[in-house]
Amino acid sequence: MAKIAFDNLLMLAPLAGFTDLPFRSVVKKFGVDITVSEMISSHALVYQSKKTLKMLEKSPLETPYSVQLSGSKPEVLSQAVEMLNDIEGIDIIDFNCGCPAPKVSHHGNGSGLLKDLNLMVKCLQTIKSTSKKPYTSVKVRLGFDSKIPLEIARAINDSGVDFCVVHGRTKTDGYKKERIDYESIRAMREIIQVPLIANGEIDSPLKAKKVLEQTGANGVMIGRAALNAPWIFWQIKNNTDEIPTMLKKELVLEHFDLMNEFYGEYGCVMFRKNLHAYAKGHQGASEYRNEVNNMRDPKVMRESIINFFDSSSLSPLPSIVHLNKKSI
Repeated sequence: MAKIAFDNLLMLAPLAGFTDLPFRSVVKKFGVDITVSEMISSHALVYQSKKTLKMLEKSPLETPYSVQLSGSKPEVLSQAVEMLNDIEGIDIIDFNCGCPAPKVSHHGNGSGLLKDLNLMVKCLQTIKSTSKKPYTSVKVRLGFDSKIPLEIARAINDSGVDFCVVHGRTKTDGYKKERIDYESIRAMREIIQVPLIANGEIDSPLKAKKVLEQTGANGVMIGRAALNAPWIFWQIKNNTDEIPTMLKKELVLEHFDLMNEFYGEYGCVMFRKNLHAYAKGHQGASEYRNEVNNMRDPKVMRESIINFFDSSSLSPLPSIVHLNKKSI
């Protein structure tokens, strides 16, 4: 793998239940630089859960490809990384220290590690020393229930990671729009000695440009806004609000076909949530989502996609997708 150029880098955020291989394959075609797996439990990986092993699979298009681990026990993380060392095609091992979901953070994982920075550093040093992959990284928030950006920045410097992603809110802020704090990311940028990627509320080319200017970050990571507008990376790279020439219907059908290929007959049911996201901003979206919730037949769903995206018009500002508590 060629060396990563940390210059206006674009990353797709890992979102549990959304950023699987089929979705990442679609987004990669719109020019995102780095894709990241859904969050992988280090315990589940060590115990070789079939579901977890399938989550590691990548598209040939995904280079560089990052696998994100969660956990808080250095000995388990070490075993998980040794397993990843044997899998080709992984370029980056990322460590999640930002997930706000209670089932993760309340057990000392994800953003729970921001309450114990010494343990966070120990975990990261373990990953770094065990990994044979080209890069290691970490994703953090600004703190758990209060902001401690400078302390976290110094911990990242001690950890030995090659780059970091900073989400501009604390764990208790959740996804509250008004709580986003790019100034704290800027303060961290001044201390952290490795490339920093900014994350949070970036939903347009203009917003990406403003965040890069305000924070001095080396790039941006986008999650929710990509779910109903996966072409946002193409828009940022081309500095335009126009939608690329590929029709939305064709993109949705391609994603749908990939889901059925990857998950088999259950792919149709899993794709319901993706259709909810894609339909946002279209006339008749609410009624269509209710229809979709009862669909189990791939042929029926495929026909409904063709009919809906042929006949419905898109309003100028599709609403941002709201994640459930299981997402990252």
